[in-house]
Amino acid sequence: MKITDIRATTVTVPLEAPLLHSNGAHWGRFVRTIVEVETDNGLVGLGEMGGGGESAELAFRALAPHLLGHDPFELEALRFKIANPTAGLYNNRTQLLAAIEFACLDLVGKHLGVPVHDLLGGRIRDAVQFASYLFFRYPAGDVPEVRTPDQLVEHARALKHEHGFTVHKLKGGVFPPAHELECYRSLAEALPGDRFRYDPNSVLSLDEGLRFGRAIEDLPNDYLEDPVLGLEGLRLVRERVRIPLATNTVVVDFAQLAANVLRRAADVVLLDTTFWGGIRACVKAAAVCETFQLGVAVHSSGELGVQLATMLHLGAVLPNLTYAADAHYHHLADDVIKGGPFRYEDGRIRVPSGPGLGVELDRDKLAEYAELYRELGGYPYDRDPGRPGWYPIVPNDRWADPSRPLAPIA
Repeated sequence: MKITDIRATTVTVPLEAPLLHSNGAHWGRFVRTIVEVETDNGLVGLGEMGGGGESAELAFRALAPHLLGHDPFELEALRFKIANPTAGLYNNRTQLLAAIEFACLDLVGKHLGVPVHDLLGGRIRDAVQFASYLFFRYPAGDVPEVRTPDQLVEHARALKHEHGFTVHKLKGGVFPPAHELECYRSLAEALPGDRFRYDPNSVLSLDEGLRFGRAIEDLPNDYLEDPVLGLEGLRLVRERVRIPLATNTVVVDFAQLAANVLRRAADVVLLDTTFWGGIRACVKAAAVCETFQLGVAVHSSGELGVQLATMLHLGAVLPNLTYAADAHYHHLADDVIKGGPFRYEDGRIRVPSGPGLGVELDRDKLAEYAELYRELGGYPYDRDPGRPGWYPIVPNDRWADPSRPLAPIA
């Protein structure tokens, strides 16, 4: 089996409403690039990468001639062909590698007639638990804003009723820490018996991070995620706050993982199949975490169904996955896979059992959302369309005003 073609198609899939985060916003849609790797036996493997737009399509197009004739089974050779660690200092291709690795694993699974999780050692769970992933958001159509504690609680209750979530993650760093603390404590009070996690994406100062962490020590927290910037900042918070610390920003490769093992700053590492360069790298990292008694969770970088499938296969095989996974997925209004979006049952999504990743493209949806991307173009992740001229700094002191209702985004 040899690679004969690589195609990349950038799509824009609508969200139910624009979502706010510490660095800006998701502007009511996700921009993702779907990758198809074709082989000489007629099989097509699927991958996915975040954002990029035309630049991502050009990057995959530039890589294609160098991968023609490559055997998808040869995944270690693929890693060095795409993301040689020394060459990577000049041209970081980690996310390109991830998307093509997804597609090669999909091809190998289809060729052998087995699901990807069988290629990774076999599943030990049939479904993966997810957290609710709560955002402050702009209103859109019939979807109301989320800004106040009461609105956040109502939103969390609605998601719990619809999807069965019992773990709730608040994406913060948008409003002043005192307001977000009130929101977070309101969630815990309104949903007794559930568990919680807070993630301001590293924008708090050390003093603010310590104050926030100490103010929630009495709650049933899973962890406090990236309250401040960097491993040293996390270590200082970890020494003074009695809550596990988690990160998805400063432990995203093996050198950083080694640094965290030698001088622990984070107790939980969120593994992202894109950021780490593929599913296999995440499995390796999870084994290191298991050895050194670090917790692991599955991180979300804004997935469609193809990448969600990679997250599910990863979650299926990790014995030390003791935390619910993150996913933006329930904020999507649609998907590009056949059969429509994956469905939650009691806060979980079943692991695909078909060959390869177990998903196929809906060609009509792919064409529809490729055209939508051509119409709307991309958007800057680090800007907020509701605050013209604003941009984030770290530590942040440029908070959104929680007293002002959020207006719909044009």
